[in-house]
Amino acid sequence: MRLDHARSALAFAALLLTATATVAKVAPGEAERLAGDLTPIGAERAGNTDGRIPEWRGGLTQPPPCFKGAGQRYCDPYADDEPLYTVTAENLEAYSALLTPGQVALFERHPQTYRMRVYPTRRSFANPAFVYEATRQNAVSAELGGNGEALIGAVTGIPFPIPGNAQEVIWNHKVRYRDTAVQRWNNQFSVTTAGDFNHVKMREDVRYGYSMPGATPASLENVLYQFVQLTTQPPRLAGSTLLIHETMDQVREARRAWQYSPGGQQRLRRAPGIGYDTPATGADGLRTVDQTDSFNGAMDRYDWKLIGKRELLVPANSYRLHSDALRYAEIIRKGHINPEYPRYELRRVWVVEALLRKNTVHQFRRRTFYLDEDGWQIRVVDLHDSRDQLWRVQETHSVVAYDKPYELPICETVYDLATGRYLAQGLNNEDPETATIAFTPEHFSPGNVSKMARQ
Repeated sequence: MRLDHARSALAFAALLLTATATVAKVAPGEAERLAGDLTPIGAERAGNTDGRIPEWRGGLTQPPPCFKGAGQRYCDPYADDEPLYTVTAENLEAYSALLTPGQVALFERHPQTYRMRVYPTRRSFANPAFVYEATRQNAVSAELGGNGEALIGAVTGIPFPIPGNAQEVIWNHKVRYRDTAVQRWNNQFSVTTAGDFNHVKMREDVRYGYSMPGATPASLENVLYQFVQLTTQPPRLAGSTLLIHETMDQVREARRAWQYSPGGQQRLRRAPGIGYDTPATGADGLRTVDQTDSFNGAMDRYDWKLIGKRELLVPANSYRLHSDALRYAEIIRKGHINPEYPRYELRRVWVVEALLRKNTVHQFRRRTFYLDEDGWQIRVVDLHDSRDQLWRVQETHSVVAYDKPYELPICETVYDLATGRYLAQGLNNEDPETATIAFTPEHFSPGNVSKMARQ
């Protein structure tokens, strides 16, 4: 770890923990850092001392020659990169300081097969100029209300590029720019200890009202995004539908959710319980609703603590894993996904710990989140059970959609360290690439989604 960054981060965290103010607005002069020593969304622009993390120079904003055009597969701009080294159970001790406890446990759980191929760090993250401008405005206007459950005075960009506490860091992840409206295919595999798997296929339509150019907090009408998930396979689940309108102020109004089950009453029904540790569709108990996108939804069941920053080996620029030349059966392996395809890089990450509050209930007593400073993407999560024993570990693999540009998750994994089972979701290798589609708000109305579900 870079010691100067570690010391300053820990000192910074100590100040945060003693602060009583919840307002995150920074002075205009402080916001000028977003055009100076910080990137436009708040990462350290400079590289680290030893040069293994390079300076951010604007990210990946032009498609490589292999890209065939809008709507086509995001090919690998770094295909010529060779691994710098490979972490295995045999050399684990030499790299353990760059790994989370959950990542270390994966090597211990699968010593013969699990490994990490580590590549040069490519600071590829980029967003459109209007997102950078909105982020700069948010820095001097955004704040949290409702004990952290309400986002106030922010729109389109990162709300807290110079964060003041742990909840602000998590909000940066929850509303990071992910295009304005997309349709994507989500193939989910729950894998047994023997390596057999159940395959669930879902189509997901999303409209990110918060991210729209020209949006205002008032124009959102308290809705950050609208989401519909339609299960198409296997036959026993086909037609199952989930509709969510995620609210910006969850104190004023909790998440709006509806469900349709083809074997039920043949109509879309309100589902106020969709959230927290409700079991996710077709995940065989390996994922909760609030683990989707690494973390989503209300934060009120936990006490949140900002630990600081550190350098870690995390998934990034996983274009090879995203290739349409791969079949799902080549990716899904016993114990873990095929280690030949993921790419790991040394990155600076924010570390946030969430501890279950007294008199609340959740299957995870403690969760530690590791968020990439460049794009606020949660890369790794360590999850502890009710006895505070390390239980599961999540990782999110992503690519930069360089023609937009934004960071696109392409595979999310949840590993159960106790049983050896795991879940992989978000894969679309054998399906169309995630595409921008100009969905209207009406597409996500309960009436329209009810018609979609019955088709």
